[in-house]
Amino acid sequence: MLIRVLYISFILFISSPIFAQEYTYLKSTVKAGEGAYSFLERYGLGRDIATLQLFREINDLADLNLLKNKEYKLPIRVYKYNGTSIRTTIGNDDYDYAVSIQKYNEQMQSAGNRNSDYRDDLILWVPEIMPNVTQIAGKEPANPNLKGIFPIFGKDYESVELIDDRLKDEVYYIVAGHGGPDPGAIGDYGGQPLCEDEYAYDIALRLARNLLQHDATVYMINRDPNDGIRNEAVLKADKDEVCYPDLEIPLNQVRRLNQRVKAINELYSKHKIEGAKKQRAIIIHVDSRAKGQRIDMFFYHNPKSSQGKKLAETLRNTIEKKYAYHQKGRGYSGTVKPRNLHMLRETYPVAVYAELGNIRNFKDQQRFVVEDNRQAVANWLCEGILND
Repeated sequence: MLIRVLYISFILFISSPIFAQEYTYLKSTVKAGEGAYSFLERYGLGRDIATLQLFREINDLADLNLLKNKEYKLPIRVYKYNGTSIRTTIGNDDYDYAVSIQKYNEQMQSAGNRNSDYRDDLILWVPEIMPNVTQIAGKEPANPNLKGIFPIFGKDYESVELIDDRLKDEVYYIVAGHGGPDPGAIGDYGGQPLCEDEYAYDIALRLARNLLQHDATVYMINRDPNDGIRNEAVLKADKDEVCYPDLEIPLNQVRRLNQRVKAINELYSKHKIEGAKKQRAIIIHVDSRAKGQRIDMFFYHNPKSSQGKKLAETLRNTIEKKYAYHQKGRGYSGTVKPRNLHMLRETYPVAVYAELGNIRNFKDQQRFVVEDNRQAVANWLCEGILND
């Protein structure tokens, strides 16, 4: 009997789990000029969907528009280091994972984000989603949520992960205004030119990527072979954009618009036969007004399209709610109007024309030159489409 009791005790001992200590989330303040992406990147965190969603959840955020000088929780657990080992501190016996945590803490100290070594101050940081942990541990990452690799978005953004399938079997045609030999409206920003086609294209790319994350089929009708999504404030202008699938864009405006209409309508007919549930065209422009005139985002629809009017109103109402939440008291004067524009009249799918601001007005320019603001515009447009 004594031998049996000792044997059972031994089994219980060797099979007992390593219990983790309690933890809190690291908090930090957003610096001036910092957006959600750069805020997370300051702490070595990625822009992957899982990290962004977790960041929103722990801070109860409706979106990723952050207020400067405000403190937010980061998806980084803070443990009291037990002085023995990382594995016993966090309750995880994975050696490779512990090594990656050690390297992360050391990197954060080298970057100046930590004041001292975790072994000295007994404060251990553990990201919920370890950045580059697969490379550190030498393992091949598995990603069952990968929608696909889309080089058009550029190296940093070409991998697109699914969030959900809310837009499955729906087709979206994204058109950025002007392009090729026509830069569109041009604003002056501290002596540097801001070209409408470059900013419309960057926001269009971000919107297209967002729609893909909800399992939509998306076509960028005018395309740049090498720009991708860019993070700079001033986007360098070029003239190498092409029309889907790979056609030189003509200088003549009527020919240019007809070229885009033809591309959209041919694809529309193909997807209609294949049974697409919904098809929409979103045409993105940046307006040009007097320098002193600030304008809110506004929308046009085909006068004969009730569905186009409904989509435009949904987009407009979504943006109004976003401003009311993020900038209380600011107000929003964006409008929805019918207009007999070529791209609205001649395209087969329901279409909406979005004007995003005045590229010549300094305050409106902040909507374009700040990368996180460009992403916010794309996010808001995507949310409006999801609400349609």
